[in-house]
Amino acid sequence: MNTAVKTYTNYYGFLDALRKADAMRRLQKHADSDEAEMLKFHPITQSDMEIIMPYLLMEKGRTTDFSYGGILMWVDYFKYEYAISDDTLFIKGVVENDTDTPAFSLPIGKLPLKDSIEKIRSYCSHHSISPVLSAVPEHALDELEEAGISSINPLDDWGDYLYDAQMLSTLSGKKMSKKRNHVNKFDSLYPECTIEVLNASNIDKAIKFMDIIDCEGDRVEMAIEERLMTRNMLDMIKQGDIYLEGAILMVGDDVAAFTIGDIKNDTLFVHIEKASRKYEGSYEKINKEFAAMMCRKYPQIMYINREDDSGDEGLRKAKQSYHPIEILRKYNIGL
Repeated sequence: MNTAVKTYTNYYGFLDALRKADAMRRLQKHADSDEAEMLKFHPITQSDMEIIMPYLLMEKGRTTDFSYGGILMWVDYFKYEYAISDDTLFIKGVVENDTDTPAFSLPIGKLPLKDSIEKIRSYCSHHSISPVLSAVPEHALDELEEAGISSINPLDDWGDYLYDAQMLSTLSGKKMSKKRNHVNKFDSLYPECTIEVLNASNIDKAIKFMDIIDCEGDRVEMAIEERLMTRNMLDMIKQGDIYLEGAILMVGDDVAAFTIGDIKNDTLFVHIEKASRKYEGSYEKINKEFAAMMCRKYPQIMYINREDDSGDEGLRKAKQSYHPIEILRKYNIGL
């Protein structure tokens, strides 16, 4: 007899052991199933965006957090990872003003939001972290409240500035007279200027131009990080990225400015805009010309998102001077 096998002299004891063993198997099977269904996150790379983009296009808001460039530009800073479960996209990162605190983007896909939230809660419980959604667009608040949330925290410095595309591309109307004057002065001072699509043929000029921007730029940590991200985006275009759009403003052989963005549905997202202090009106000129170029190429564009001001008073004043039609407010949500 195999002494490792327990024997029972009592039939009822035997049945009871069978029931206990079966219950243990069911519990283990349920635990294995829970583990199998647990969200599994992977770092986002440029190649992963082919998988992610169809989900981003489903998101009905216009905040930059759900744009191609908005994710890739900040992927390292915000430590973005993604998971696909039940044909739904989950993105994990960190809170804007606390990069040590994990947070999740609003889930996008076929799964009802209530069920997506439960998946996030389960993941957080398993990993002993607090369930937080970060940079949630305002349009999602009602549905989230129906799904059950514990707190709402407005992100006052992170609202995106949304503009009328035709207004920026033409600078028509009384509101835009000052901007129009800056562009007209640029044209009169530098009649030899040209505007070109930013691509592999001229990208090295923009990369070299970044040396000037580095010398002129602020030395604060965030500004330095942003310039490094800009170089990464330039490298992506050099490597043939098919989603990023850009323009470069030349005065003779000199780069006066360049800009980079991307298109999602009816919105142009402008992620990067760099201009030289040497050429008066270069910011206004590249802003207008890029908007006009994109509106011609993509007639469906109705809006331009020029992102947030990060609480910088100078940047806030500059963005407000273009008369946004809306500030796209965002929130952190405790689940």
